[in-house]
Amino acid sequence: MVVEFDEFKGNKMIVLKRDPEDRFPFRFGKNKAKLLVENFEAVKKFAEDDAEE
Repeated sequence: MVVEFDEFKGNKMIVLKRDPEDRFPFRFGKNKAKLLVENFEAVKKFAEDDAEE
């Protein structure tokens, strides 16, 4: 995975790419990063859950 940092309209962003050529990276700012950190266990459980809804 490739991790980069960028800006959007003056706000810091983190950009997560599967590989250097990833055309559709996952990018988000500080507020969403804080939300993810605060809810890490729920996100982890969701990612590991094999059941499809």
